Amino acid sequence: MLLNGIRFDVIGVLAKVGQDGNNGTNARIFVPIETMRELFPLKGDNAGKAISFINYRPLNKAEHLASKNEVHQIIARRHDFNPKLEDAFEDWDTIENSQKVDKIFNAMDYFLGVVGLVTLGLGAIGIINIMLVSVAERTKEIGLRKALGATHRNIMTQFFIEGAFLTAFSGAIGLAITIAFVTVLAMLPSPEGFDTPRIVPLSAVAAILSLTLAGVSAGLYPARKAALLPPVEALRQE
Repeated sequence: MLLNGIRFDVIGVLAKVGQDGNNGTNARIFVPIETMRELFPLKGDNAGKAISFINYRPLNKAEHLASKNEVHQIIARRHDFNPKLEDAFEDWDTIENSQKVDKIFNAMDYFLGVVGLVTLGLGAIGIINIMLVSVAERTKEIGLRKALGATHRNIMTQFFIEGAFLTAFSGAIGLAITIAFVTVLAMLPSPEGFDTPRIVPLSAVAAILSLTLAGVSAGLYPARKAALLPPVEALRQE
């Protein structure tokens, strides 16, 4: 590799940082500081001993404030100023910033989770109402089947299969539409620092199972009441 006509050997490549592979951090080239001072000296007074910035990493995230204070003390001692003076130089604590961003995204996750639960609840209520009306309108059918010899178990099995199939099938259609929509969004360029939307399999399965359970329960309850009626009483229901 050539830098300003000077040959350098690449001895390693660092892993990419962040979601955007072409950001400034990933576009940097690191060379030894003495080599940098010798081949690419800065201009101006005392430029030979000057550096533009220092990167450092604490042993773990929990000690980032202690590491920050220690760096302040070392620099203050070497340059003879009060380490508590905040305007002596500019520093950027990426861990603190990431923690603030994490709090924002966690709050968004909680909010969207509540919205999702409310939406799921409204969907379950709609399915329950549909199943209750559907089974209530079929009370005569249940009475006729009992008169023809159908057992209580046969009737309950029929409505269990119908409720499970209808709710699971409708949930699968909704999931397919969502996957198609998310796939289209993933093809679009995303803003820097943001991930494209994606389907969480566990959440999708939990939503479909919840709606299926609500539909089956809503279908079995009135079906059981109708199946317990004598065939004559069931046939008289309007």
